[in-house]
Amino acid sequence: MNGILPLLAVTAGVTAANLYYAQPLLADMARAFDATPGAIGLVTTAAQLGFATGLLLVTPLADSYDRRRLILGAATAGMLALIGVGLAPTLPVLLIASYLLGILTITPQLCVPYAAALADDRTRGRSVGLVVSGLLVGILLSRTVSGALGSRFGWRAPFLVAAAATAVLIVVLARLLQPQLPPRRVPYRELLRSLPKIVANLPPLRRHAVLGAFAFAAFSVFWTTLPFRLAAPPLHYGSEVAGLFGLLGVAGAFAAQLAGRLTDRYGSRWVNGGGIAVVAISYAVLAAAGHTLLGLGLGIVLLDFGVQGNHVSNQTRILGLDDSLRNRLNTIYMVAFFLGGAVGSAVGSWSWSRWGWAGVTACGGAFGVAGVIAFGLLPGAAQSRPLVTSESIS
Repeated sequence: MNGILPLLAVTAGVTAANLYYAQPLLADMARAFDATPGAIGLVTTAAQLGFATGLLLVTPLADSYDRRRLILGAATAGMLALIGVGLAPTLPVLLIASYLLGILTITPQLCVPYAAALADDRTRGRSVGLVVSGLLVGILLSRTVSGALGSRFGWRAPFLVAAAATAVLIVVLARLLQPQLPPRRVPYRELLRSLPKIVANLPPLRRHAVLGAFAFAAFSVFWTTLPFRLAAPPLHYGSEVAGLFGLLGVAGAFAAQLAGRLTDRYGSRWVNGGGIAVVAISYAVLAAAGHTLLGLGLGIVLLDFGVQGNHVSNQTRILGLDDSLRNRLNTIYMVAFFLGGAVGSAVGSWSWSRWGWAGVTACGGAFGVAGVIAFGLLPGAAQSRPLVTSESIS
């Protein structure tokens, strides 16, 4: 298991990056296609909506089929979609290709349940935390690499380089990853029909899905608008600097591992609440000092730390609810998570176009505060119904 977990972490990082290469390049894309910030912001919204679609329609299959084969298939399809984005000739084609890339970038959410299945209850938080840390490092480095390549070779280069890197990863996975079969085969129609029943019967799942959605909405508001904030007065920086800011979010990778260990030791509730509170606090910092590089940097550290702490505690909790439903539980949670991200991207672009940085920080902060309120109001584990069995669900 020790050798597989790092491989899963790398896989999650390399493939999760696909959804974020565009963020530092939005200003460059807008110039290339002569598009407004609101229109070009739909590139990230399309990718996140696509990802939610892929999660809903594809990832439940891992509760019925070999996860190794699904991971390899998803990675291969994602590689082809990256090529499509990198070669898109017009904005409408780019939006369609971004949506397809989102649908096909589901590999990380196959890796997390794979890792959880390798662990027992005492170590599940650490296993999930390690893979999520790899996922986060991939996201952060994607912005840095994308900004650097984009500033030198144009906005298309990062997507084509990522396709080549994914091809190498596929070869390694095919050699090292072992099959992981579910307890029993469930027909695809039953997998999809079971999702509403799972939501209805598991209040803890509903609670953590809402918290994750609010946190990721706040996260996406910031990262979608950062290139425009950096390009505007008084900063006047380009895509390379926007990408370099991603390195500051490495704090979030440490937060993911720390949150996993704290969740194993103390339970998820207070790790969860603390994370969403830090998200709200980060926007107070960004509102007060977001006109300076130092203020932006501090806000990024707090935002990434809070989002990832909240996210790991959410996933650790839901993945322990029922082993036989693990991928469907993760599907429901991640669909809500990325729908929140898609809303955050759209709201962030719209707020920047209408009200500038003040509107961005107000909207992002509102998502964080809404998460804090939801944490206080939504029922927790002590108020949950008895866990539903896989037989009654599927």
